[in-house]
Amino acid sequence: MTSIPLAETINIEPEKIDLMSILITVGVGLAVWIVARFTILRITRRVSAGSSFFKKPHFKWVQPAIRALDHERRSQRAETIGTLLTSLVSVVVVVIVIIYVLKYMNVDVAPLLTSVGILGVAIGFGAQQLIRDFLAGIFITIEDQYGIGDVIVTSEVIGTVESVGLRITRVRAEDGAIWYLRNGEILRVGNRSQGDYVPVETPDPSDQNGAVAAPVTAGAPRVTKAEEKSNE
Repeated sequence: MTSIPLAETINIEPEKIDLMSILITVGVGLAVWIVARFTILRITRRVSAGSSFFKKPHFKWVQPAIRALDHERRSQRAETIGTLLTSLVSVVVVVIVIIYVLKYMNVDVAPLLTSVGILGVAIGFGAQQLIRDFLAGIFITIEDQYGIGDVIVTSEVIGTVESVGLRITRVRAEDGAIWYLRNGEILRVGNRSQGDYVPVETPDPSDQNGAVAAPVTAGAPRVTKAEEKSNE
């Protein structure tokens, strides 16, 4: 009579972690990030410095026509776009490196990506206004709708722009108050510095000869021009 084994021993060998591939992935990701950051920084500096075409001796007569705030405005635009590109490249590189490292560690990435996607959708719904402000700030900067030193007109305030960020625009009003405007809430804006703005002259309450008209007391009879001519 043969005996039936109650349990069979099963030898399960743990999967080996590919340490060399992990190190190579991290190294490549770091190298790509350094090269991208260096390239973006160099381009940003060149844009901030401006074109050297008009700095030649033959074009010195053009330089007085350039506004004093152009350099500061151009520097802020270049810095904002450079920061945005650097952050975007950093996020992309980090996400790709983490996915490959988990893959080489024999971790199932599909459920993790699904969970991250659901979490991202939830955060997106909760931070709609914040995302809207950032997107509006990006387009304001890229399209150069207004910049530092420009006099703008919005539905809230009329004043001079002191700083333009990805989320907030700071404006100094005519009465000296500082306004912080969220970029996503600026639906219409007029730029008096870019166009040929002509201030509207307020009517002078005085006469043409400069004499101020005497106030009419209550109950006093009004004399028309026809009566004045008949009296003459």
